[in-house]
Amino acid sequence: MNDSTRWLSLALASAMGITSSCASPARAQDSFVFRDVRVFDGKEVIRSTTVVVQGGLIAAIGPGAAAPEGAKIIDGAGRTLLPGLIDSHTHTFSPDHLAQAAVFGVTTELDMFTDHKFAAQMRSQQAPGGADTRADLLSAGILVTAPGGHGTEYGLEIPTITAPEQADGFVKARLAEGSDYIKIIYDNGSAYGLSSPTISRETLAAVIRATHERGKLAVAHISTQNGARDALEAGIDGLMHVFADKAADDPLVKLAVDKRAFVVPTLTVVESASGVASGESLVSDPDLSPFLMPAEMSNLKKSFPKRASGAAEAGLARETVGKLRAAGVPLLAGSDAPNPGTAHGASIHRELELLVAAGLPPVEALAAATSRPAEKFGLADRGRIAPKLRADLVLVEGDPTTEIKTSRKLIGVWKHGRPIDRDAYHKRVEAEVEKVARAKTAPAPPGSESGLVSDFEGEKVQTTFGSSWSVSTDKLFGGQSTGEFKLAEGGALDSKGSLLIRGNIASKSQQRFAGAMFTPAATMFAPANLSSKQAISFWAKGDGKTYAIMVFFQSRGFIPSSKSFVAGNEWKKYRFMLEDFDGCDGSDILGVFFGGGGAQGEFEFQIDEVRFEKREGTQ
Repeated sequence: MNDSTRWLSLALASAMGITSSCASPARAQDSFVFRDVRVFDGKEVIRSTTVVVQGGLIAAIGPGAAAPEGAKIIDGAGRTLLPGLIDSHTHTFSPDHLAQAAVFGVTTELDMFTDHKFAAQMRSQQAPGGADTRADLLSAGILVTAPGGHGTEYGLEIPTITAPEQADGFVKARLAEGSDYIKIIYDNGSAYGLSSPTISRETLAAVIRATHERGKLAVAHISTQNGARDALEAGIDGLMHVFADKAADDPLVKLAVDKRAFVVPTLTVVESASGVASGESLVSDPDLSPFLMPAEMSNLKKSFPKRASGAAEAGLARETVGKLRAAGVPLLAGSDAPNPGTAHGASIHRELELLVAAGLPPVEALAAATSRPAEKFGLADRGRIAPKLRADLVLVEGDPTTEIKTSRKLIGVWKHGRPIDRDAYHKRVEAEVEKVARAKTAPAPPGSESGLVSDFEGEKVQTTFGSSWSVSTDKLFGGQSTGEFKLAEGGALDSKGSLLIRGNIASKSQQRFAGAMFTPAATMFAPANLSSKQAISFWAKGDGKTYAIMVFFQSRGFIPSSKSFVAGNEWKKYRFMLEDFDGCDGSDILGVFFGGGGAQGEFEFQIDEVRFEKREGTQ
């Protein structure tokens, strides 16, 4: 995970009603038959056969299987039927993520950290006849990490662990919240040039023991070979990344074999973390791009920053995957969406491609996304095409068992025997693309010619253009933070006034933020075309704390891009290029937020002379 402003974006998305509906209407499930179809049943290839679906289950499979009276016949000639794909490493924050996954053939996501309340809501809707318009979700819920460790940086207030004796109670609490398995962070960030606290080996071992005592799987986030070795020696069931600081040595591979552990390599995100936008090729793929929202296209073109002090290399990760595969270590396909360079659903196809490039035959790569995760995570009702199992199915043109990229040539997806309406989703994408295109040609907001937003010199808070300044807090998303703003005497450069923003970031808020939002369009959450400007500037003064400026723009899917500034005891001017906010071109700005969000407690700072500007040196 990477986006520290994700929780704010979800709050706004919820407020604007852009999340998917929670469930499809109940109706009788149809019977249908695939005839003369090539089948990959999760383990083996059947060259030409018949598959019968009734009541949401596989009723029969074989060349002589009889079609029920009135059943719809689907021609399978030249096509391949696969089990619904399982993505074994995601971070899922919205029903939209699950709807998007299903469109690309992923019918189950194994989430590795999200809000446990959201996960519980999704689980409650997943019975047959319920949420059959989106992928199923199983989740680790809240992960296990040290104070200040990986997982604490995203705005979701979570419990942490400091000592082995806390392990039993910690695991018990997570399972009481509904966690399907336990995810442990054992990573100090060094492989990627970062530094963060992590739990001790003793605490790692204690958490694994407490998990196994309750009959649950324990999996670990690691990024170095030494971390992997410690986790395997402690009895971990699965590694949720392949390390990339060095290629695996023979003792490590033998240890993985002896411990019967599985590995979810997440080569896509390892490549992205090495500075390469792993998902960029998906944007131009004609089989996938028609179903990618503009925000997903933007994210697929991104990567993590490559730090000189980081040792991770994608080539070393691929070499390790080849060694693990040769030794017989079970490998599972996971994308780690929605990190930079990834997208829910689409990125599993890139992961399959990278697994094959690392040495897996296409049939093994497909098993890594179907039968293997079903076996390792105890999902006995899916991951295979066999009688009495769920009819979670994917039909593709061609033969991905010989050419893996054929997995992208999706013809149809079924969950519980019900078709996913890919045409309707495609129309949603087209509408969103058209909306973004319209924004780029829209006239600039009246009054924005000078670029001045507010100088706070009047008798009340007002703007030169746009609708207003407004208070924005995490109460939109169930939080308890508070905020307010008012005119204050004295501004930058000895001016008359400024805007005082203050509030309290509440300790019980899960998504902590509070501050002031400027809306540049005439109505809230409408895009404004400010592409004639290339930067935003302002002056700030305050209590010495670090604050955020977040720019929301439509083509990024209402997810803000954030930069930080320090409001010291003297006025200081800040100037940020719009393009540095994740490539914002200014054509579709929804809002600009100034405020606090990280540290808990009271805050107070002032801003003045907020202005959109042209690039320096231009007229």
